[in-house]
Amino acid sequence: MNHPNIVKLKEVIRESDILYFVFEYMECNLYQLMKDREKMFSEGEVRNWCFQVFQGLAYMHQWGYFHRYLKPGTFIIASESFQMEIYTMVYSDFGLAREISSQPPYTEYVSTRWYRAPEMLLQSYLYSSKVDMWAMGAIMAELFSLRPLFPGARSSKAPDVSKLVFRSKLPILSDEKLSLKVL
Repeated sequence: MNHPNIVKLKEVIRESDILYFVFEYMECNLYQLMKDREKMFSEGEVRNWCFQVFQGLAYMHQWGYFHRYLKPGTFIIASESFQMEIYTMVYSDFGLAREISSQPPYTEYVSTRWYRAPEMLLQSYLYSSKVDMWAMGAIMAELFSLRPLFPGARSSKAPDVSKLVFRSKLPILSDEKLSLKVL
């Protein structure tokens, strides 16, 4: 894929039965940019970055792939723009990407809990490229607040799905079974 917001593969090296992928160098990732920040990003910065990543996501989806592992750490920042404080966001870490045309079932556990779409939280193996859009919405909210929108406890097996259910008659998991329960 050739897009300004998708990391460039420079070379593939094969030694014996091992493949090595060489990508362009990047200074840091979005998570690193956010983690020690004391003041909020401006609305203009967030809008610019979101525009960039949605352009890259649209390109990826048009070429028939979905990422499935979006989180702030998968957006790397182009090194030449980092020095000028004009950031270019670039998608990376395509290890869990799949073709949109591939047939389910898909892997149940693929993305970081905080950015996982509801269908993935419910452990469905039937999902689509829309899970990337959900993750991007959660990342957008985090860019404005510098806190995850749906943080989950690291020790729990499954995040609290009920936090995603804002009102009444939506199904939730009960006793870690796939039975439905109405709130």
